[in-house]
Amino acid sequence: MLLPEEFIRAKRDGDAVGERDLREFVDGIASGDVSDAQVGAFTMAVHFQGMSMDEQVALTLAMRDTGHTLTWPNLNGPVLDKHSTGGVGDVVSLVLAPVVAACGAYIPMISGRGLGHTGGTLDKLESIPGFNVNPSHMLFDRTVRETGLAMTGQSAELAPADGRIYSIRDVTATVDSIPLIVASILSKKLAEGLDALVLDIKTGNGSFMVERNRSRDLAANLVQVSELAGLPCRALITDMNQPLAHSAGNALEVMEAIKILKGEIRNPALKEIALGLGTEMLLLGGLADKPAEAEKMLTSAFESGEAVERFGKMVARQGGPLDLVEHPEHYLQLPPINRPMLAPRAGCIEYIDTRAIGFCIVELGGGRAHIDDTIDHSVGLSKLCCVGDSILEGDELLTIHARNEASWHKAASMLESAIKIGRKTDALPAVYEKYG
Repeated sequence: MLLPEEFIRAKRDGDAVGERDLREFVDGIASGDVSDAQVGAFTMAVHFQGMSMDEQVALTLAMRDTGHTLTWPNLNGPVLDKHSTGGVGDVVSLVLAPVVAACGAYIPMISGRGLGHTGGTLDKLESIPGFNVNPSHMLFDRTVRETGLAMTGQSAELAPADGRIYSIRDVTATVDSIPLIVASILSKKLAEGLDALVLDIKTGNGSFMVERNRSRDLAANLVQVSELAGLPCRALITDMNQPLAHSAGNALEVMEAIKILKGEIRNPALKEIALGLGTEMLLLGGLADKPAEAEKMLTSAFESGEAVERFGKMVARQGGPLDLVEHPEHYLQLPPINRPMLAPRAGCIEYIDTRAIGFCIVELGGGRAHIDDTIDHSVGLSKLCCVGDSILEGDELLTIHARNEASWHKAASMLESAIKIGRKTDALPAVYEKYG
């Protein structure tokens, strides 16, 4: 066994490290035998030297094996999940999971909180009164079996080494290391006991991977490591050069997701991404043989109302209101100030700084500047315009939902430079590429 410092030295110098040494080092991270300083040195060494494919697979499996792996005996369908690398107005999980469950899959979705300018599924769900994002294992298992889906946060029992490594990456400028991202995502997904996984890799100014080539590299690494670790996987690279939903903010996004599931509003970009990801899930899970068949099944689940019914049942099983989907406005409350921001001139929406939109939500109180900040789930933006939209002077660009007048004006000031009105511009594509 290599001493931690010798293991770090080997990685720092670009030498290959063996599976046994990697596993022992990761076990030391989970047990506390490896210090924070040594974890930080390791993540920096990986940041500069990278990792071979064999090393990435070994690191991922070692991180998975520091905790428990879920099992799903006696189900009559495949166990599937999706993961998004994060964005603004990204309500895909809330829409996709019940739709795929309505097609015969089981979705034990382990989600995260908002990070930086991006929103988190757990924060959105916590805007629902009573919803338990940390159900017991028994309740989580029962909810999946009875409704086809459940949503929870990562417990200390699943890939615990990941939690410690990530907290240190966050303060050592190594969050963007692709091998470490791959191991972090896949160690948790492998611990879910899945039959297949689909990934939504965001690219553009509102994503962590701004450049398309970096998104391609991440997608390729994730798919290959997942497959080598025994988990069938596909990835889509999707656009995050504008908010995906027409709302940004926790309660507002849940409200929009419910309305989409009920067919009350349309969002073509979001539907294209959901259908694309859902199609890959059904194909990998053996629920459909051809893409056209899968898309037909997903569309039927939307239009029949079964998907929204499953979402409502999941919410009720996890402690939320029994009639949320029937009366979301009774539970998803707006703040005191809800006023539109008007276009200062006529033209076309040429560019949206999506990262700035995300930080505007944080400034309103709908996200965290610090890990222990309390979120105001009611604040945010709605009726967001899209790139390519034509607009007249005095038209509504969006509505700001704020706790007070001072917050409204500060948000408006931030948004003035985030939305550029200029020349005629084509609408942005929703899906760029597929991997796997």
